Amino acid sequence: MDQKKIGRFIKELRREKSLTQEQLSEILGVTNRSVSRWENGVNMPDFDLVIALANYFDVSIEELLDGERKTDMIDKKEEEVLLKVADYKNDEKMLIMKRLHRLFLFGIAAFIVYAVIEMRGLAQTGVYEAAADVALGFVFGMVLCGALFTSRYAAKLVAFKRRLLRRQEK
Repeated sequence: MDQKKIGRFIKELRREKSLTQEQLSEILGVTNRSVSRWENGVNMPDFDLVIALANYFDVSIEELLDGERKTDMIDKKEEEVLLKVADYKNDEKMLIMKRLHRLFLFGIAAFIVYAVIEMRGLAQTGVYEAAADVALGFVFGMVLCGALFTSRYAAKLVAFKRRLLRRQEK
């Protein structure tokens, strides 16, 4: 896939409908900065947004991903399969987000435990010292997970993990 070609095609489709980037972003529920990045070929929209773009501009998903109009349209059955893949991907993403949300709530609870122990001055006694250390370690782990997950390197980490798993399978 050529991101720049796809971006030019999105820009062309947007201009055909006489829309600004801001108007398109409002329709899709994203920032106008995201639309600008797509059109400049810096990054790609999520797959569910690719489907929304294709539906809105009345082009096939194949045309959008190829960055040009096609004379022969994609088979409806293939498009249904792509839609199912997108739904699966969204469900998977939501599951991960729910798990992360729970972990962050536990991280906040651990921080509260640590803060209470420190404010009461109990961190120098045996059991409380150990509890404070465990809570602080958990908080640090959650901050680290949050930083990694929300960074642009998260996708690279996932790709690296998949390459390692493929090597183990061989």
